[in-house]
Amino acid sequence: MNIFDILIYQPLFNILILLYQWLGDFGLAVIALTALIRILLYPLAAESIRVQKITAAIQPRMKEIQEKFKNEKEKQAQLMMELWKENKINPLSSIGLLLVQLPILWGLYQVFWNGFKDGELVALYGFVHNPGSIDPLFFGTINLALAFPAFAVIAGILQFVQVKMMAPKAAATKEKSQSEQFAAMMQTQSLYVFPAITALIFWNLPSALGLYWIASSVFSIAQQYYILKKK
Repeated sequence: MNIFDILIYQPLFNILILLYQWLGDFGLAVIALTALIRILLYPLAAESIRVQKITAAIQPRMKEIQEKFKNEKEKQAQLMMELWKENKINPLSSIGLLLVQLPILWGLYQVFWNGFKDGELVALYGFVHNPGSIDPLFFGTINLALAFPAFAVIAGILQFVQVKMMAPKAAATKEKSQSEQFAAMMQTQSLYVFPAITALIFWNLPSALGLYWIASSVFSIAQQYYILKKK
């Protein structure tokens, strides 16, 4: 086994099988695994949302600095760094969360793509009971080893809700600069393009991945709502 399998794939697979044996339903095991991952990632996710919240609040000051020192790039960068430091903002926090999530998502893809095969059960730790086979049905109806387009649609809708919640509110101004118009256009595109891409990605993938994304999105939306409303 390579390093990725040892550090990511095998732990996720073993935890999933343990949850499957305890809960007796593969779909519930996927949801429980999602909850565990969200709990582990909560500090990073909370910091990322906090940074986005504060960044939206200080947007007018950032814009003022950019306009006042548009011809003095070094001064502009210095004042922006001071503004971020004053508000305890780390611009790299979102990138850190993404770097942690990507290998986990890839590991889950491998688990849900290959994990249903009986031969994969050799990856179980010695203390994990081998169930012999895995029943991929969710509540006895949805085969999570196969694609289920309805999950893809739901995942896209929840992605729309997440993007909408984090989108900064547009300021009520009579005229907008070219840069502001471009930013507004990009924001509008991300609001609709990202959810559409999410739905397309999960359309033909094993629906276990779609269920994971749905459960993760629900946790994320609840977390965003709590942090954004928190004073």
